[in-house]
Amino acid sequence: MNINAVSRKKRFAILLTLGLLAAIGPFSIDMYLPAFETIALNFETTFEHIQLSLTSFFIGIAFGQLIYGPLLDKFGRKRPLLIGLVIYIVASILCAYTKEPNHLIFLRFMQALGSCSGMVASRAMVRDIFEPREAAKVFSMLMLVIGISPIVAPSVGAFVLTNFDWHIIFVILAVLALFIFLSVIFILPESYQGNKEMSLRPRAIITDFWHVFRNPTFLLYAAVGGFASSGLYAYLSGSPFVLQRLFGLSEAQYGAAFALVASSLIIATQFNRILLNRWDSAAISKKASVLQASAGILLVIITLTGDMNLYILLGLICLFLCSQGFIFPNTSALALAPFGRLAGIASALLGCIQMALGALTSASVSYFHNGSMVPMVAVMGASASIACLIYLSVKRQSHT
Repeated sequence: MNINAVSRKKRFAILLTLGLLAAIGPFSIDMYLPAFETIALNFETTFEHIQLSLTSFFIGIAFGQLIYGPLLDKFGRKRPLLIGLVIYIVASILCAYTKEPNHLIFLRFMQALGSCSGMVASRAMVRDIFEPREAAKVFSMLMLVIGISPIVAPSVGAFVLTNFDWHIIFVILAVLALFIFLSVIFILPESYQGNKEMSLRPRAIITDFWHVFRNPTFLLYAAVGGFASSGLYAYLSGSPFVLQRLFGLSEAQYGAAFALVASSLIIATQFNRILLNRWDSAAISKKASVLQASAGILLVIITLTGDMNLYILLGLICLFLCSQGFIFPNTSALALAPFGRLAGIASALLGCIQMALGALTSASVSYFHNGSMVPMVAVMGASASIACLIYLSVKRQSHT
C-alpha cells in the first residue's frame, strides 16, 4: 500500500484508526484505575486483591501477543485483528456484569487477550507501510492518541463513578471497541496479504520467534524499550494507592493529576517528531534513557530522605514519562526495522517483552506493598536504570 497516494483525509483516518488500536489496551487500564477503591468496597475485598486484575491484564497482553504474531503473518493483518476485537467486546460486557472479584481478574485477562490484537497489528502495519525514520515519526503520532488515554480515561472513569456505577466503565469500553471494529472494516486497508505457505506448527513458530529474538538489533532495542516501559507500568499500578491513600486525592483529583502527568508524555512524543529531522532514533533514545534513569533515581533518593511531597513527586514522574515519550517510538521503530516477512512476529515479541516486564513490575509493586510509596518509586528507578545500563554497555561494546 502507498500511504502517500491517498488523500490527506483518508491518511488521517487510517492513522487515527491505528492509534485507537494501539491505545485500546492502555485505555482499558487507565479508565478503571480510579475505581479500584470502589470496586474493592463493592466486592468486600482488599485493594491489593483488585490490583491483581491489573496484573492479570498485563499477563494477558504479554502472552496474547505471541498468539497474534504468527496469525497476522499468515492470514494478513485484518482478519486476526477483527477476531481479537470481538473477544475484547464480549469480555468487556461480561466484566460489566460480574459479581465476583476472581471472575473480574479472569475476565480482565480475557479482555487483554482481545485488546493485544490491536497493539500487535498496529505496530506491524506501521512497519509494513513506512521506512524506519518515518515509522518513528508515525509511532510518535500514534503515541499522541495513546497519550490522550491517561488524560481522558481516568477523568471519564471518575465521572462514571460520580454519576453512575463502576460497571458502566466496562460498557463504555465495549462500545469504544465496537466503534474501532467498524473503523477497521470500513477505513483500515489491508497492508499485508499474508503468507499462506507459512506454517503454524509449534516448531516452525518457535523457529521464527527465535530468528527474531536472536537478532542483535531487535534484542537491544526491545530490552531498552521494555525496561523503560515497565517503569511506567509500576507507576500505573502504584499511583492509585500513593495518590489517593497517601496524599488524600479524591477520585476526581486523581484523574486530574493523572492527566497532568500524562501530558508530559504527549508533549515529548510530538517533540520527538521534530528532533527526528535533526538526529536519528538511536541518539534520541540514548539521551532519553539517561534522563529517565536520573529521574527514577531522584524519586528513590528523595522518598527515602523523607523530603517527598506531592509537587516534587508529580514533577519527577512528569520527567520520567517525558523521557518515555522519546524512548518508546524510537526503540520500537529500531527494533522492527530489520524485519519484513516476520513483521507480525517481531511486533508480537516486542510487545510481549514490554508487557511481560510490565506485568512483573506491576506484580512487584503489589507484592512489596508496605503502606508507603517506596515500592512504586523503587521499581520505577530500578527499571529505568536497567534500561539505561543495557543501552550504554551494549553501545560501548559496539565501539570497542
